[in-house]
Amino acid sequence: MAVTKKTTAAAKETAKEAAVKEVKTETATVKEAEKKAPAKKAPAKKTVPKKVAPKKPAAVKQAVAKAEEAKKAAAKEKNAEKAETKVNFFVEYAGKQVPVEEVIENVKLTYGKDAKEITVYLKPEESKAYFVADGEASDMDVFFC
Repeated sequence: MAVTKKTTAAAKETAKEAAVKEVKTETATVKEAEKKAPAKKAPAKKTVPKKVAPKKPAAVKQAVAKAEEAKKAAAKEKNAEKAETKVNFFVEYAGKQVPVEEVIENVKLTYGKDAKEITVYLKPEESKAYFVADGEASDMDVFFC
């Protein structure tokens, strides 16, 4: 019986050696294959599109209508700011008249230099305009035509 135990032990050792050799050869072939094969790129990340709930057509129409109304309101405000009312202002005395713009231009010419602030007092019965320009008081004749 001793003989059988030795053979089984010897057989086990040879089986172990064969398994070790087989594993070594497998790892060697895998390493060789890795060297020969081109390097694999990392797989590209897949981007999953976000799920967007479709808008209801009525909601879209309402949003568009509100945006258009806002644009129209803004345009009206801009037009209101731009549109200045032109005023023609005349002073009339004894059947004759003089435009106020003409009086203001003549006051500026009489003063002789640019003024930051001008205050004009017009007295048609005296045919005079009294003015204060930058703190300096003066007067001038106004001719009604």
